[in-house]
Amino acid sequence: MTFAVTVRDHLMIAHSLRGEVFGPAQRLHGATYVVDASFRADELDENGIVVDIGRATDALRDIVAALSYRNLDDEPDLQGVNTTTERLCQIIGDRLASRVRDGALGGAPPTGIGVTLHESHIASASYEVQM
Repeated sequence: MTFAVTVRDHLMIAHSLRGEVFGPAQRLHGATYVVDASFRADELDENGIVVDIGRATDALRDIVAALSYRNLDDEPDLQGVNTTTERLCQIIGDRLASRVRDGALGGAPPTGIGVTLHESHIASASYEVQM
């Protein structure tokens, strides 16, 4: 048995991708994503929750805000990182996991966090953090 709570936000960035495989996306371009973060637990806490939805929403908003409306090519902590959709999922997921480990979201002992970035209504990428 697994329980899950999902919260959503959005992310608007500019970046360029390195590698011939990316064709025209090697040039600077913008991207807008819908971001879903799912928190999983095998059991609920004493209050009957996986995580505090308000805290989870705030944490996702904080993490996304640190990336939004920026040219990721210029961000010091992303130098040398090819900021593909998959990599952005990992960055957001790992930052959320850090907050969960610090106890910032309350709730049950987590088993995992899944982050999905939807590039459009037909394409998305995901990343899973096992806790």
